Amino acid sequence: MRLPDDIAQLAKEVGAAATAKGVTVTTAESCTGGLLAGALTAIPGASDTFYGGYVTYANEAKLAMIGVPYGVLREFGAVSKETAEAMAEGAMHTAGTHLAVAVTGIAGPDGGSREKPIGLVHFAVATADATRHLKKTFDPSWSRDEIRQASVIEALKLMKKAIA
Repeated sequence: MRLPDDIAQLAKEVGAAATAKGVTVTTAESCTGGLLAGALTAIPGASDTFYGGYVTYANEAKLAMIGVPYGVLREFGAVSKETAEAMAEGAMHTAGTHLAVAVTGIAGPDGGSREKPIGLVHFAVATADATRHLKKTFDPSWSRDEIRQASVIEALKLMKKAIA
């Protein structure tokens, strides 16, 4: 599968940085449904640093696979800063990696609300030192694919910055 050039370039940069620093990484994805892990593994040599990824589309998967606390999902919902942070921290601890990135959002074309519109995506990157959060609201007129691809780009940028 051929990745869009911008995604392929960022994935190469993340892989090279992780290799250079000896950092292992994992992903926890909801709205991107494995696209981030797919981008990372499309790069030759990915097995040197990429542990694997968790596609936790359903709330039950977030709970069972990476230990997102039920109370976080109940209080804040799946698309929230708190859930993104819990996803990243849970994936990092479950996988035993140095770094994990999480993506959770609403890619559309359905599912948005006034409080959480289509295009809203929360990202988190967890390391042993800290967990950082990023909230983006992409153009709701974009297609589902465009929002998901833009989310992969943002997640790769977060990973690159956290490794650097």
